[in-house]
Amino acid sequence: MKKIFILTGEPSGDKLASTVVSKLKSQNPDIEYLSVGGVHLKKLGINSIFNLNEITYLGFTSILFNIFKIRNKINQTVNEIIKFNPDILFSVDSPDFTMRVAERVKKLNNNIKTIHYVAPQVWIWRKNRVKKIKKFIDHILLLFDFEKKYFDKENIKNTFVGHPLIEKNEDNKKIVENIIPQEKKIISIFPGSRKSETDALLNILIDFIKIMNKKHNDFYFYFHATYENKNLILSEIKKFNIENADVVSDESIKSKILSNSVFAVSKSGTVSLQISSSNIPSIIIYKLSFINFMIFKMLVNVKFANIINIINNREVIPELLQNECNADEIYRSVIYLLKNPELIKKQLFDCSNTLKGIRSKTSSSEEASLVLRNYLN
Repeated sequence: MKKIFILTGEPSGDKLASTVVSKLKSQNPDIEYLSVGGVHLKKLGINSIFNLNEITYLGFTSILFNIFKIRNKINQTVNEIIKFNPDILFSVDSPDFTMRVAERVKKLNNNIKTIHYVAPQVWIWRKNRVKKIKKFIDHILLLFDFEKKYFDKENIKNTFVGHPLIEKNEDNKKIVENIIPQEKKIISIFPGSRKSETDALLNILIDFIKIMNKKHNDFYFYFHATYENKNLILSEIKKFNIENADVVSDESIKSKILSNSVFAVSKSGTVSLQISSSNIPSIIIYKLSFINFMIFKMLVNVKFANIINIINNREVIPELLQNECNADEIYRSVIYLLKNPELIKKQLFDCSNTLKGIRSKTSSSEEASLVLRNYLN
């Protein structure tokens, strides 16, 4: 029996991996799996060697403070992979963890094929990583077509598979009309998949809702959360007696609620592609500690945080970062756009044109699973 070890480092990677593995399991049922994964892979019946929360860190300083824990987890993961002896090590995103593991595994057992899904953003920073990746990654799966030139230059096998968050999934048409308030306009809020992201943004977003509620009574707010962060957000909503807000963690319900929203407030990240694909106007927010932000500014090669803005090299979607990421600025930006439909129309038009250029021929999961199947043959 062929074997695949799936290596993720955070909830978003677990979700991406599950879309590919679900497709692979339907096409090749006789494959044995083991993982470092979360709830999405667990739903597919794939065991994880430890809880994903144990390695999910955000920011340079938090990584520094947890360096010994991370090193121990890398050692543990490498040992378990070598013991499992898979045909393929399928690593997904989180390069600071997954690629360190893949590099060690490749040195110990060169027969294990290493396939990485979601290329490190070498076009943003640390371009010299491409030369290093070449030594231990057999094939890299790209979310964006413009990334190919960076890996072609070093003769690294790569395939543009597209981004799964911009695919229309008809299976997600779950009926949730009973939880969508008909008399209210919905604003979807995305506070991040990592707990550290949610911790940094939650109080700001709660204050934003308070301001909205003082001046308007026709909005309802849905936080789109991971299963791990759902209770944390619910406790804050209850603490401040906010009655027009709730939290959703079921993916199909999230999709339906987003499609019924008039606006979205989202942390910076690839989830903005899903929002744009749903044709919902939005703004982007993000906040790091002062030290992390200064380190980030020294290392990055781009002017924007959001991928759609980066591709266009201009602010298609407004970004509120660092000091501008506060409740008052979020309120002003949201209301300004809602009161100017021509600006919303322009944003949606530009986003739609951008998405056309980064869609794959079939689907990301189909393209990625095809590469995996080819390496198993």
